[in-house]
Amino acid sequence: MSLAKELTISYLRDKYEAGALSPQEVMATIVDRSIADADMNIWITPPTMDAIQPYLDRLASLSKADAPLWGIPFAIKDNIDLAGVPTTAGCAEYAFTPDEHAGVVERLIAAGAIPVGKTNLDQFATGLVGTRSPYGDAHNALRPELISGGSSSGSAVSVARGQVAFSLGTDTAGSGRVPAALNRLVGYKPSLGAWPTKGVVPACASLDCVTVFAHTLADALVVDSVARGVHAEDPWSRSVVRKPSGLPERVCLPAGDLGFYGPYASEYRAAWEQAVSRLQEVCLRDGVQIVEIDVTVFAQAAAILYEGPWVAERWAALGSFIEANPGVAYLVTEQILRSGAASEYDAASVFVAMHKLQQYKLEARKLLQDAVLVMPTCGGTWTREQVLADPISTNRDMGRYTNHCNLLDLCAVAVPAGDAAPETPFGITLFALAEEEGMICGAAALLAGSDAAAVEVAAASAGAKASSSADSAALAQTTLVAVCGLHMRGYPLEKQMQGCGARFIREDESAAKYSLVKLPTSPAKPGMIKQQQGGAAIQLEIWEMPLEAFGGFTAAIPAPLGIGKVELRDGTEVPGFVCEAYAAAGAEDVTALRSWRNVVPPL
Repeated sequence: MSLAKELTISYLRDKYEAGALSPQEVMATIVDRSIADADMNIWITPPTMDAIQPYLDRLASLSKADAPLWGIPFAIKDNIDLAGVPTTAGCAEYAFTPDEHAGVVERLIAAGAIPVGKTNLDQFATGLVGTRSPYGDAHNALRPELISGGSSSGSAVSVARGQVAFSLGTDTAGSGRVPAALNRLVGYKPSLGAWPTKGVVPACASLDCVTVFAHTLADALVVDSVARGVHAEDPWSRSVVRKPSGLPERVCLPAGDLGFYGPYASEYRAAWEQAVSRLQEVCLRDGVQIVEIDVTVFAQAAAILYEGPWVAERWAALGSFIEANPGVAYLVTEQILRSGAASEYDAASVFVAMHKLQQYKLEARKLLQDAVLVMPTCGGTWTREQVLADPISTNRDMGRYTNHCNLLDLCAVAVPAGDAAPETPFGITLFALAEEEGMICGAAALLAGSDAAAVEVAAASAGAKASSSADSAALAQTTLVAVCGLHMRGYPLEKQMQGCGARFIREDESAAKYSLVKLPTSPAKPGMIKQQQGGAAIQLEIWEMPLEAFGGFTAAIPAPLGIGKVELRDGTEVPGFVCEAYAAAGAEDVTALRSWRNVVPPL
């Protein structure tokens, strides 16, 4: 059977379930497609069956029901680590071969996804055009004479050309959104820290996000459900829960005329006006208020990124390499990086900019309370030749409506919004406050002609762990699980949790009603036993697991352990590991230590 040109998670899972396709067949076709598109400069490490085969072999040990991305091919931007494969960041002289996967990559592989290769990028993730690579400028997936967008150029084009179902990019100034718009894709940029950046070559470490490109929002949310969560080894990681998709009270549009640029400026303006008309129509239908707002504060924040001391953060990350290897980097990239060493970017200037930005964040938070902001993702596009002839100003234009996002701690999703000209996609981006990712998902679904619930259900049917709450029990696809021993992070059975598609949520502790014993097993295991009187608060980890995996996981737990209701310190109860009381007779009481980490430290 032939493979569809447009690969989605739901399509592949359906074919696998029906026996109509095998992962081996899918990967073989992907290799053929990459060879056919070799002159488009999509890959730095292209797909080969020899490299892919170990991941295919591993599928035999994973249950399809327990691995939400079983057999799903994905691409990795080549500033994100894949163990055993060089990370170049678009510069061969910088390259190194990591021993470990990046945090996000590790989670995706644990969920059954198949990494097929490393994609081209604007060198050191510095650019929004896709032409700043010594590996060649990545061609647009639809019109090769146009730019692909950057810096995550190859990642976007690999999805658009049917070589993967989704891909990982990074986003500091818009690199997870601009290529989506130019290649007719969805580009999902989670809130800062929601996905770990461990194993990512930093551009601006305080602003960097790992992102996903996909054909549908539902597919992006499948990936989000696996990738999201605090990583113990990532100092930038934080807990940001994506709420269920829902509509905002207001949709905000920029007041006044917007600027458009490039050879298709008039077509882009017309496409924006058409998108606004469509937005007004669906908001009126669904009772969402549309308001126009002054977006000056967003432009002011955007200006700080490249006209302020944040360029020095790039220099802090890469300056020592550039100084030790002058002339090795792509010319325009080295010029931009060296600008971060300018004398005006002293310590005082950093604090002045930080204080100014804090005021901008406050103003943006007031404007976007219970609201979503909609802007064009790009105000135009360029031919590759035009960008090569004028690399600075053309690149600056591409970030006009994107640069503010991470500085202001916003989440964003870029979605297609028709074509500006034949085979010349136009896209819009929806922005919201960091804790309101559900709003951009709901609003994006509205524009696509779906409702918020339909997006969550579509994501869940493809294997996602859709977010849930008491008020959305009908959509609940996951359960919280309290773990207190070998399933915690850093212990041998952590990979069992990840293999079930579970993700770490937070550290917590039980109510002060439990004893903790060390069971005489090999290896030693903890047993938590609730007491009628007395007891202590035991430190726990709270994970979220797909319900479809929960039954099999529970059935495999050996006695005297099991899953029961664990009372947390705030009085709520969640499913979690408990131990039958009889086991205490032959076990060592370690309650006083209050944590298994204090009994048997992790490896």
